[in-house]
Formats: sequence, structure tokens, C-alpha cells
Amino acid sequence: MAKCEKNNQQQQSAKILAIIPARAGSKRLPGKNSKLLYNKPLIQWTIEAAQGCVQLTDIVVSTDSVAIANIAADCGLPVPFMRPKVYAGDKSTAIDVIEHAIEFFAAQQKHYDYVLWLQPTSPLRTTEDINAAIATLMAKEADAVISVCPCDHSPLWSNTLDETASMDNFLSPFVKNNPRSQALPDYYRLNGAIYLAKTAQLLQEKSFFLTQNVFAYQMAKESSIDIDSRLDFTLAELLLTERLRR
Repeated sequence: MAKCEKNNQQQQSAKILAIIPARAGSKRLPGKNSKLLYNKPLIQWTIEAAQGCVQLTDIVVSTDSVAIANIAADCGLPVPFMRPKVYAGDKSTAIDVIEHAIEFFAAQQKHYDYVLWLQPTSPLRTTEDINAAIATLMAKEADAVISVCPCDHSPLWSNTLDETASMDNFLSPFVKNNPRSQALPDYYRLNGAIYLAKTAQLLQEKSFFLTQNVFAYQMAKESSIDIDSRLDFTLAELLLTERLRR
């Protein structure tokens, strides 16, 4: 069987659970998940991107907020459970939330080959991005795929400062000898938009960064806004306005 045909069959048969985490609390930008972004609640952009992906077996919003649950229901995505407070605090981890969701569905005899983690703070991530990440997973026969984007500035131009603020040895000899940014290697950063991994290994290692066979899905910088502040929110709105006017 040709490899591309095998990958197509895997994509069609793989069971993928998409989890959209959206707790009520947010210290830096209160109520951000339900805050209107270009006339839609922030979380709605992620819900609709996920709903457009036919390869997802199930989509669930994990929340402790009735208001967010109602937004999901208005989008045609009823919330089957409310997240317990023990998993909705500042110290709760993504793995806590994932394990809770998987246990809920396992009790209903529902099991998944992969978990897809879609944070609502990445509203410019599209259905096409999700589809491409899944295609990357299958094409590379990967255990996990995580989205990245190019760094705005090379980290080689950065360093720490001590209490004296001395810049002696701030730049490495390599950077000093290559002052043109074009001569420096390309660097990428996590953008927080897509995390996708085999369920069994994710639960075993308790991280999307598995020990091996993890690959990057590269996204454009303009699609990689991760909202954590009012400035991020404003920038996301500007980029969405530009995108939707094309």
C-alpha cells in the first residue's frame, strides 16, 4: 500500500478528541474567554475553527463557567460536564484538565487515539491550520505535533543582565562576527495554538513534549497571537479586521 494511501486511511480512522480549555478566572485580562473580539466571544473563534475540521471525532469545551458553557451551547456545542473547581485554579495544569475530560468520556465507553489541545487565546488559528497539523502528524507518523512560528527577533541578540547592568560578553563571538541578522540561523518559538499527541503517551509522560517523535507545525506570525493582555487583544482585533476585509 502506498504511504499516502496509508496516511489517508489513518486520518479517516483515527479518533481525535479536541479539548478547548476555558476557565472563568484570568488575572491579567478578566473575562477574556467571553470578551467580544470582532463581535464574537473570544472562545467562539476557536470553537468554529474546530467545528470546521471534519477529522475531529469529538469537540469539548472544558470550563467551570456557566457563561462560557452557554456561549458554547449557542455555537451548537453543548458542554457535557462542568470542570470541577479543583481543576480550575491557577495551579491546575493542562494535564489535569485533559485527564478529567478523558476519564469522563471513558466512563461512556468513548476512547480516543489522539488529544488535540486548542486554547481559546489563539483566535487567529484557522480550520486549515488544524487540518494541516493533523496531516503533518499522519504524514510523519508522529507521536505529537506542536505549532510554532518564527521568532520576532533572534534570541542570539539577547542575554541576561546582572545587578551592575554590565554588557561585557553580552553578545557571543559568533554574533559579534555576524552583525547582519540575515547571517544568523532562523529560530522558532511556541505559539500556543495547537498541541496534538497520542493519548496513551500523553497520559504516560504528562506532557505534549514527548521524549521523541515530536514534530513542529509552522504557522505564520500573523496567525500566532496568544492573548494574555489588553495589548494582545487589540492586536488580534486589528489582524482579524484586516483578514476579514480581504
